[in-house]
Amino acid sequence: MEEEKKSGFRTLLMSVVFSSFGPIVLGLGLRAGHSSTQLSDFTRRTAELLALIVALAVYTVTNKRQGMDGARKKELERRGNLFAGFIMCVSGLSMMVLTFLSAEEDKGNVIPALAVAFMGLIANSVFWRRYSSLYRRQGNAILGVQARLYGAKTAVDVCVTLALAAVLAFPGTRVSFLFDRAGSVLVSLYMLYCGIRTIGEQKRG
Repeated sequence: MEEEKKSGFRTLLMSVVFSSFGPIVLGLGLRAGHSSTQLSDFTRRTAELLALIVALAVYTVTNKRQGMDGARKKELERRGNLFAGFIMCVSGLSMMVLTFLSAEEDKGNVIPALAVAFMGLIANSVFWRRYSSLYRRQGNAILGVQARLYGAKTAVDVCVTLALAAVLAFPGTRVSFLFDRAGSVLVSLYMLYCGIRTIGEQKRG
């Protein structure tokens, strides 16, 4: 069981490391491109990174302290997941506002954002399978939430990749604008859905 806990810690740590690159590259890319999907994806990945850092901290505290009371451990996990849900909801709402404030204009260079989305799709697919496997073996609430979020993140990365590919293929056109807005709205709705569902589960629990 101790090895299982170490495996969970390593997976969360690698998630934080890999997730830290996305906001950095996308933040730099926003200087050259200003697609609403790109901006929404930057906001999403930054929020997810914050939630991951909190999840790592809670998992570390609850699994490395010897003799921690079971009720205390469960409460810390609940608070960590509530924070993750809150971050998702705030990010989803802010992205929705940004989407409908954006103008129909040339979106600039979206290649960095497209590269991040495609690499994120691959990485998130791997982490989704990893977290799902760990949750089945350990039943840890933190890992369970991460498994669900990474499954949804994989689906969203497909949408983001397709939307940014359309912006790149049809620059400055109505088609580009519609795909960009649709991609941004999908990301926003995903964030809200995951946030509300996570908060609801923690409140009921």
